This record gives sequence, C-alpha cells and structure tokens, in this order.
Amino acid sequence: MGQDNERGAKLFSPYTLRDVTLKNRITVSPMCQYSAEDGFANNWHLVHLGSRAVGGAGLVIQEATAVNPEGRISAGDLGIWKDEHIVRLKEIVEFIHSQGSVAGIQLAHAGRKASFLPPWQGDQQVMDGPGSWPTVAPSALPFKPENKVPAALTKAEIQAIKGDFVSAARRALEAGFQVVEIHAAHGYLIHQFLSPLSNKRHDEYGGSFENRTRFLMEVLAAVRDVWPTTLPVFVRISATDWVEGGWDLEQSVQLSSLLHKAGADLIDVSSGGNVPDAVIPAGPGYQAGFAAAIREQTGVPTGAVGIITNATQAEEILRSGQADLVLMARELLRDPYFPLHAAKELGAEISWPDQYARAKR
Repeated sequence: MGQDNERGAKLFSPYTLRDVTLKNRITVSPMCQYSAEDGFANNWHLVHLGSRAVGGAGLVIQEATAVNPEGRISAGDLGIWKDEHIVRLKEIVEFIHSQGSVAGIQLAHAGRKASFLPPWQGDQQVMDGPGSWPTVAPSALPFKPENKVPAALTKAEIQAIKGDFVSAARRALEAGFQVVEIHAAHGYLIHQFLSPLSNKRHDEYGGSFENRTRFLMEVLAAVRDVWPTTLPVFVRISATDWVEGGWDLEQSVQLSSLLHKAGADLIDVSSGGNVPDAVIPAGPGYQAGFAAAIREQTGVPTGAVGIITNATQAEEILRSGQADLVLMARELLRDPYFPLHAAKELGAEISWPDQYARAKR
C-alpha cells in the first residue's frame, strides 16, 4: 500500500494505490470555485489547481464536478456531462502531471442541494430566474423548509443518473485523470440516499441499510467497470449526520467495508451537510477520529479531512495510524505552497520546481 521512511517524515513518504504512486501524503481536497460557465473550466481553474501542484501536493483533486447539468450545486460549478468539457480539463491535468503531482477528479450530483448561489452571493437556493432549475432527491423533502421541494426520483431516473456517473468517469479518463472520487458526502444526492433523514422511500432504494446504500453501491460498481483496474477509485462519505437517528459512524464502518470489497481503494472521511441545523463541534482535526475508526475496524485505507492546518498535526495523524492521506482545503487556499514549507518544518528533503529552487534555502 504505502511506504514509510521511519527516519523521515511520513507526510512526505510515497503512497501507492493500484498502479498510482503519490509522491507524498498531502492531498488538495476538492473545493468548489463557483467560477465556471456551462460547466467549462477556464484560466481560474488552471491557476487554482496548477498552483497547488507547483506547491508540491502529492494529489490534487478537482472540485465537485457535475455529472449532469441539474446536478450542479450552482450555475458556476464545473461539469463533465459533455465531451466538449474534456479539452480544457485535459490541459489542466497535463499541467498538474508536469509538476509531479497526480490529478484526481470528484464526480458529483447535488440532488436537492442544487441550484444555489455561490457563497459570496448569499449561498441561498435560487427559486426562479437565471441559475434556477428543478431539483431531484430520493424523496420529496426540501433541505430547508424554505427551499424547493425536490421531485422524488423514479427508478428509471435513478438508473439514468447512474449512467451519467459512468459517462463522466469515461470522460475523466479521456482527460487524463488518474484518480476518480465518487462524492457521497455533505448532503448531496448519494448522501441523501444513505441517510434515513432524507430517504423515506419504500422501494428497493429506501428503508433498510442495504436499500439506502444500494444506489452508491450500484454507482461504484458501474464506475469501477469503466475505470481501469490500474487506477484507484476513492469514495468521500460523511461519517455522521451529527443528528440522532441519522446516518452515523456505525453505518459508515459497515459501508466502508462493503465499498472496499466492491473496488473502492480509499474512503475519504468527512461529515455532516445533510441536515441544516446539525450542531457540529468543528475544531482542529475534528473528523480524523472517524477516519481512524473506519481504518481500524475495517483495514480500509482512509483519508482524513477537516481543519488540518499545520505540518506537525498532519504528521501526527499519519504517524498515529488515523489515516493514510491528509486532505487539506482552507490551509491550501491560504498557502498553495504549504507542502514546501511543511517539508522544511519537518526536516524532509523534497524537490522544488526548478524555477523556484533559488528560494529553497
């Protein structure tokens, strides 16, 4: 799986999944930029993702990328629902790879949490006009009382969305991505199926644990069928809804074991997002314990994410066996070159881009 140089920083040891080796354990977590038009990537995405590769991250995962237009969180989301999207994505991937980093993509459908404004415009659902479209979900339950009531998906529509994930994976492969992550967290469509708080169906996609997890298991199997056996598949989950009676860690442990047996190589462990009034005790590394529990109880590789902000903290998460990768978001927004600085702090020797080498010492 991974290699650990006991004399050096584990954060900067390589890590191998299938035939893909990451040069270190630092991963750029998928972060929506709300800066696309009609799903197309542009120079913002090239610079945003490319600069984190220049900064030394081992894996750069592109933001939640919609598998169909209705699955966008906002009108500014990246998309991969048509072949025309591939050209610009391929340019970004090639640049990331030219820096020695691995390019990954997160495939997503927002479900009832679609058709929202970007955060800096109010982060409210657009009820009509530009940026508004009908939403769908497992059940006709809005995210908030004031939000749109989504249409409950028919079984035929569920199968169609599964097909959209498959088509998106094929396009991602054509664009050159080496890691694909299925987004099953944060209250978006797949998470909506998982949680009994948002899934009130009475058919084979609702009710029991087996039924609520069926859609994710079908999506994973279908994606795995078209994704090369040499390349890894990640799944991001919310380990808990943070609400009694909702999705929880026990179910996440059970699900992670099933996902691994079905071809998922790593579980990216986040939490929350499905219930608007959940009380989440956010703090440094507050979700790492969930990644640790899944890893310990199942043996499945995990990624830890959530307010991981410094080198010592990241190193301890790995050294203590809580996770195999650390995924960083806000800290890498603040400092795209965090890996270079972290290596110096931990006494690890890593390569700098030739153009920047004069600043290494």
